Amino acid sequence: MIVFDKVSKTYGNGVRGLNNISLKIDDGEFVAVIGLSGAGKSTLLRSVNRLIDITDGDIRVNDVSVTKAGKRELRHIRRHIGMISQQFNLVKRSTVQKNVLSGRLGYYSTIRSILGIFSKEDYERVNEALDTVGLNDRLHNRCDELSGGQQQRVSIARTLVQQADIILADEPVASLDPVTTKTIMETLKNINQTMQKTVLINIHSVELARQFSTRILALKEGEVVFDGRPAELTDDRLIQIYGKTF
Repeated sequence: MIVFDKVSKTYGNGVRGLNNISLKIDDGEFVAVIGLSGAGKSTLLRSVNRLIDITDGDIRVNDVSVTKAGKRELRHIRRHIGMISQQFNLVKRSTVQKNVLSGRLGYYSTIRSILGIFSKEDYERVNEALDTVGLNDRLHNRCDELSGGQQQRVSIARTLVQQADIILADEPVASLDPVTTKTIMETLKNINQTMQKTVLINIHSVELARQFSTRILALKEGEVVFDGRPAELTDDRLIQIYGKTF
């Protein structure tokens, strides 16, 4: 469960990214966040694992405050929050196996992480995760040999090996073609449904949000202006959010 309790974020230049947001995301939800560029979508997402520090309020994950957590506690919280981004964030010259294994680093000491010492169970987790995303035949390929869609599936596999309960996806299909986009969205939906992972995704496409999510949040100028089921996102609501329909 993710809880935003009167959360605001004001940047150093005075721009308000979030404005007094209160909401709850339950376990196993697939929540799409939509809105114009600059509406606060990425700020909302990245505040969950404290990649961005909020200015006011509190964010809690499974009843533990992310906002107030010290370094050790934050490290523990982040073990259970996977992150997928538009840029993939992979070590391109390393193999698929090594990139996916990096999802286990939060469970190891600094020395073991530096030396790359992983357990037999971790290697088995990698194989299972790659099988889930359909890349078990790419285990020893370098990531720079893969297509964009394949690289994104590697990053998804990394969150599975991490054993994250929550997957944050920040515009994960923005740089992909329509066919690959559908594959990635279907993969995330399958993981959400079969593994009960909570998915919180920022996405520009209203059509994809309607098709794949169970709930849609719309932000405008840092405030939630819509929170409901995809079927409730009417043309009037879209005009309120975007100034036009889609």
